[in-house]
Amino acid sequence: MTFTTAAPAVQRMSSRHKLTLTLLLGAQFMLAIDFSILNVALPVVGEGLGFGLDQLQWIATAFALPAAGFTLLFGRVADLFGRRRMLLAGMALLAVGSLIGGLATDPAVLLTGRVLQGLATAIATPAALSLLTTSFPEGPLRTRALGLSGALMSAGFTVGAILGGVLTDLLSWRWAFLVNVPVAVLILAVTPALVAESRAAGTTRLDVPGAVTVTGGLLALVYGVTTAGADGWGDPVALGSLALAAVLLVAFGLVERRSPAPLAPPRVLTRRTVTWGNVGGFVAFATETSLVFLMTLYLQRVLGFSALATGLALGVLGAGTFAGGVAAPRIMARLGGRATLAAGLVLQAAATLALLGLGSSRDGLALLLAATAIGGFGNLVAIVAFMGIATSGLPDGEQGLATGLATMTQQVAITLGIPVMSAVATAAGTSVLAGVHTATLVNAMIAVAGAALVAVFLRRSAH
Repeated sequence: MTFTTAAPAVQRMSSRHKLTLTLLLGAQFMLAIDFSILNVALPVVGEGLGFGLDQLQWIATAFALPAAGFTLLFGRVADLFGRRRMLLAGMALLAVGSLIGGLATDPAVLLTGRVLQGLATAIATPAALSLLTTSFPEGPLRTRALGLSGALMSAGFTVGAILGGVLTDLLSWRWAFLVNVPVAVLILAVTPALVAESRAAGTTRLDVPGAVTVTGGLLALVYGVTTAGADGWGDPVALGSLALAAVLLVAFGLVERRSPAPLAPPRVLTRRTVTWGNVGGFVAFATETSLVFLMTLYLQRVLGFSALATGLALGVLGAGTFAGGVAAPRIMARLGGRATLAAGLVLQAAATLALLGLGSSRDGLALLLAATAIGGFGNLVAIVAFMGIATSGLPDGEQGLATGLATMTQQVAITLGIPVMSAVATAAGTSVLAGVHTATLVNAMIAVAGAALVAVFLRRSAH
């Protein structure tokens, strides 16, 4: 691979760059908020619309299924048919889905709104990310933009949890949906004036067999994992879904090898930066989001915190992640992508191990706040490095595919991490605290293993 040194003038953002970045970051921030804003409001939503306790998971699953299942497809569609066009389509669908959810009077209508929101996320997120990577040249400018993107997306997850609690307590759970509508409309109005259309040159042919097999495989995978998390890993429906996912994803690999215009060209999937960058990103997302679940369990079930107090306590983690996203570009400039990704995961693992010191009293709250902030910093450093590595060395025409893969990695990791850690916590001990401790230890070991894999297999010469 040939490297060129950018001229000093390129290292400064123009006014146009700043406006474009502000718009794209705003879109991603809103999508991140939308992912988590209902989490603390689920019990209230259930009471308001008549969801049974065992049905609440479907409010989250209805979002996760399309968000994870369709991301790779729409990332490639954005390359072929226009990234700005797909961003606008995603924002419009988000506004419609949010309006339907906010006005819902029964469970079926609300779930319809959540499905549309998840589909909007699958359309808009890779489009926004690929517009960002194609708007900024590879190097310091792109790394800085990705750092800010990662910081705001992570902050959005935390802000969403807090905002959901505030809106639910002060107004109504419906505003957790309706707050998206005016923001989406504003983005729809401003985007055409600030962002130029961007697409791959050449053919617009879409690999339909590849799209069907990978989307079906991912949908089956997410459905199987969420069903297993709710009904147990021995549930026949869960096992059947996971088996179907394996068959379809293997079929996808075979289809891509023979397709004249593959959805995900094997030469891209087998690039060391793409493969191992996404492995590192998967570990970062799966471990940190499941750790938030474990700490939520600890704060509410062991210490007796309310949902809103839990969200505020975990806001310190959000501050740590924001700082990590801002600092990551400088760390990458000094250490390089591979070392930054590995170091971020190691720091996250060390902070996670410190949480084993938590006990049944509130005396350990300061430890929790400090460790989650430091771990969040390391996690976001790793995520920014992952995004930089996974999208590096690829032409602009394949940035939608690269960001679609990265977004798919994020969504699947989030979906898998929580039920797996929940199963570990449930099986590990006779008390909630013992289960949290065991799952926290497993979480840290996974982060260490991810760092080791990245350090060994992601060659420095490949980045």
